[in-house]
Amino acid sequence: MDYFLEADYYQICKQGYLACGDSFYSIKSDDGIICVLADGLGSGIKASVLATLTTTMAAGFISSKVDIKHAAEIILETLPVCSYRNIGYSTFTIIDAKHDGHVRIIEHDNPPYVLVRDKKILKVEKQEIPIKTFRKSNLYYSDIQLIPEDRIVYYSDGVTQCGMGLPYFPLGWQESGVENYLLSLLKADRSMSAGEISKNIAQKAREYDANSAADDISCAALYLRNPRRTLLITGPPYKKEHDAILAQIATDFVGRKVICGGTTSAILSRELGIPVKVNLKEVRRGGEVPPTADMEGFDLVTEGTITLARALRALEEDTSIDDMPENAVKRLISILLDSDIIEFVVGTKINEAHQDPALPKDLEIRRNLMKQFSKVLENKHLKSTRMLFV
Repeated sequence: MDYFLEADYYQICKQGYLACGDSFYSIKSDDGIICVLADGLGSGIKASVLATLTTTMAAGFISSKVDIKHAAEIILETLPVCSYRNIGYSTFTIIDAKHDGHVRIIEHDNPPYVLVRDKKILKVEKQEIPIKTFRKSNLYYSDIQLIPEDRIVYYSDGVTQCGMGLPYFPLGWQESGVENYLLSLLKADRSMSAGEISKNIAQKAREYDANSAADDISCAALYLRNPRRTLLITGPPYKKEHDAILAQIATDFVGRKVICGGTTSAILSRELGIPVKVNLKEVRRGGEVPPTADMEGFDLVTEGTITLARALRALEEDTSIDDMPENAVKRLISILLDSDIIEFVVGTKINEAHQDPALPKDLEIRRNLMKQFSKVLENKHLKSTRMLFV
């Protein structure tokens, strides 16, 4: 059975700074995912540059098939050293994860990662690698085999040290506190995504800093699981006689189902005998985004090209869902980001109205729009996508 590796993260800048001194970078490899979390020394732009240099170097080395231990040693030799404290200018956690669950991890001075299995923290044997360059430094290597529903959670010291000096946490939240909170999250929601785990831990760390982050806060997670599948149907088929095929695709699919397009929803409503009911509350509320509709058996029904184009722009710009208004775009993005495998079924009948050059640029030809959607979801959000034109 094929499993899916979900990787995600959440960051909060130190209070008063616009640039985060931590950096997270992830890319797809030929047979898995490479993730790097780095914490630059200090705060602000300088720390951000050093952390970003570390993450991009590490990901580049690993994707080029450089041995993970050798890659870590090269990074340590390349990064400058603080002459006052005699430590490296960036700490890091490098994860090279394969789709079969085989994971190799290198840690350098970040808090140790957490491996969760069956709602318990597993202790992992780590190989300590001597470092000649630094006196005050450690490099640890792990080689582990994940099984479905395992999670690896890792974070910067802005998480473990939050609350330090305050009455309730004089020594900070510490590793044990983070681990206990993580277990409580998974007890409440056993299927919690990597993104939600990261977000909850980072936001709780800020809360323990009296809602004013005393340091850059970053949390990331890796989750091996059965894939979450979503079907997105948009546009009428090229030939009317293919309408029944479109309906059969929707009927046979197992997973979440989304329709984008008034004509598309009308076709499926007719073929399946299911009425479409527009959400009148959203109509009365108004706004720039057309309202959603309800249709039994489908998780979301929206207008077509305008909604898709705005969702695409938000994904390209990494717009935070938390900052978005409650509308069709936010609901669509939430479903897509919570999915692992997204199958697009794209009708190829031309809508003449969308070819008018006087209309906004958002109204692109549907096929090109969906190809860009697929590209962004794969490259920026590490999703697997498939596309069928009908």
